[in-house]
Amino acid sequence: MSDVFTLRGPVKKDRPEPAKRSVTRKSLDGQELGTVDLEPTIFGIQPNMAVLHQVIKAQLAAKRSGTQSTKTRKEVSGGGRKPFNQKGTGSARQGTIRAPQYPGGGIALGPKPRKYDQKTPKKMIRLALFSALSDRAEMERVCLIDGFSTWSQPKTKEALVALSALGLDGKVLVVLTREDDVAYHSFANLQNVKTIDAGEINAYDILDADWIVFTDATLPVARETN
Repeated sequence: MSDVFTLRGPVKKDRPEPAKRSVTRKSLDGQELGTVDLEPTIFGIQPNMAVLHQVIKAQLAAKRSGTQSTKTRKEVSGGGRKPFNQKGTGSARQGTIRAPQYPGGGIALGPKPRKYDQKTPKKMIRLALFSALSDRAEMERVCLIDGFSTWSQPKTKEALVALSALGLDGKVLVVLTREDDVAYHSFANLQNVKTIDAGEINAYDILDADWIVFTDATLPVARETN
C-alpha cells in the first residue's frame, strides 16, 4: 500500500492583534483635557521593518534631482580633424583629440539626466506609514492637542512656549490642516520643527522626528468601508 501525501501551500503566519494604545489630549498651554484612544489598526500594529526599508528607500530615491550630466565625445566641441597622420609616427592611430583618453575629451559611459523614481504599491506605502506611526506610539512619542485656534497671528515666541509647555524636545513634526496658516508661520523659523500637511504625512518624516504632534482635526482614524 503506497503512502498518501497531502500537498499544502505555504503556511501564512498569524498576525498579532493590534495593540490598544491611548494618548493624553492637551491644550497648547500643557493642560490635560482627557485621554483619547488611538486607532489600533493605525497606531497598534507590529512595524514591518522590511516594508519600511523599501518604502523609505524609494522615497529618498525620488528626492534625487537626477540632473547630473557629462558630455560624450560627439558633444565636446573641437577635434574635427585627425591630430596626426595615420601611419609613420610610431604612435597609435587617433581620430580626434576629443576622444575619452585625451584631456578635455568626452566622457565614456558618464552619467546622464535620469529619473530615480521607484514604483511602490499603495498598500506598501500605507503599511509603512502605519508601521511608523505604531513605532512612535509604542515609544509614547505621539502628542495630541485640541488645536491652534487660540493663536490669532503668527508668533515664533508662542510656538516656543507651546513646545516647552507640552514637553516636546528634539525634532518635532507638526501635522497641520490647510486652515492652520497661523501655526505654519509660527513654526517656520524653528529649525527643530517641521510642519506637514495631513494629506502628505509619510513614513520617512515620522521616523525622522522624535515627536509627532497631531490636532483633533489631523489625528488619523479608521475609514468606514461599505
